Amino acid sequence: MKPYKEMSREELVSLKEELDGKFEEAKSKGLKLDMSRGKQSTAQLDMTMSIMNVFDSDSILKTEDGIDCRNYGLMDGIPEVKKLLGDMMGVPAENVLVYGNSSLSVMYDAISHSVTHGVMGSTPWCKLDKVKFLCPVPGYDRHFKITEYFGIEMIQIPMTADGPDMDLVEKYVNGDEAVKGIWCVPKYSNPQGISYSDETVRRFANLKPAAKDFRIYWDNAYAVHHLYDDKQDEILEILSECEKAGNPDIVFEFCSTSKVSFAGGGIAGMAASSANLDYIREGMTVRTIGYDKVNQLRHVKYFKDIDGIREHMKKHADIIRPKFEAVLQVLDREIGGLSIGEWNKPVGGYFISFEAMEGCAKAIVAKCKEAGVVMTGAGATYPYGKDPKDSNIRIAPTFPTPEEMAEATDLFVLCVKLVSVNKLLEETVK
Repeated sequence: MKPYKEMSREELVSLKEELDGKFEEAKSKGLKLDMSRGKQSTAQLDMTMSIMNVFDSDSILKTEDGIDCRNYGLMDGIPEVKKLLGDMMGVPAENVLVYGNSSLSVMYDAISHSVTHGVMGSTPWCKLDKVKFLCPVPGYDRHFKITEYFGIEMIQIPMTADGPDMDLVEKYVNGDEAVKGIWCVPKYSNPQGISYSDETVRRFANLKPAAKDFRIYWDNAYAVHHLYDDKQDEILEILSECEKAGNPDIVFEFCSTSKVSFAGGGIAGMAASSANLDYIREGMTVRTIGYDKVNQLRHVKYFKDIDGIREHMKKHADIIRPKFEAVLQVLDREIGGLSIGEWNKPVGGYFISFEAMEGCAKAIVAKCKEAGVVMTGAGATYPYGKDPKDSNIRIAPTFPTPEEMAEATDLFVLCVKLVSVNKLLEETVK
């Protein structure tokens, strides 16, 4: 079939009638499928259930140094887990703090503390007239929700194939003292699956912030989340690059095992310079006497080391890779060459990013919902939920089965076709 934009009005009207019929048929199936969030599937969760067998009532719950994990102490994490998370991020164990089950909570706390108490002696943000954050787009909706919650002005930074537009990043960071941070998902970014190039990482490390309390919020959520053994992205380690550049304090790095072990039952960590960690510990001593060290020890006993995590992640990849491929095959077969959408082909992470024709994303997501497939809300990948082009849609393939995923994608492409035809017909009337 030729590109839709090359069709005559008569051809588009005929195609619309055909697509309307298929859509009514699809609605009659009563589908109830969810492609809205990057959740682990039941098969992935079942795969990790043996972690529950690591301990029983006779287990000795002590660290290698003999610390009893059932009691108070070791506020910033047991040494073994510091090393495990440090190896995931590629940083020394001494640069790691271990938290509870959620890296998102750690990021929230970092922003909250900056608002109320400042960063390393700087003026609390709540006492400033204006606080701004840079937001690479499309990006992670929950990042944007945090800064929106605290009333921080968000500035969109377009993503490129190498990461955020660094010319713009440098312009804002180096020239505006009100810019206090930037959200980053540097490896297999949410939702595009882009990994930052070496040049991009080095340019981040060499920023010259106008604000002394500026920080890069480096959410390394997908550090070990490859889809293929023979196609794996690697990125430069940001802390060491900042050290080389004479900027050791400008980055906070985050990670968790939420998509390694259990979502909500994993462990989260933060990596930063010694000076940053000392500042953060001051707040931690007020907030907590210690996180769940039993769970920390459970993860070490189960995975043992970074090699154990890598082997476990290969099993995850075996489960989710067919789902990604099912989506991509349908997109290529049904939409390829029609000039009504573009999409990435990630080799890691948890999402596929789809760019519809301008002004079509909301209508496509609404059509999908009408026929029983729930997608991430259109606009969610932009600050304030406002995609200026109304074109980006995030596809989350992991939760449904491969068969459900293929069925949901068939419906998705049908909705893309139908909304695109309607859009083109509207334009011919104008």
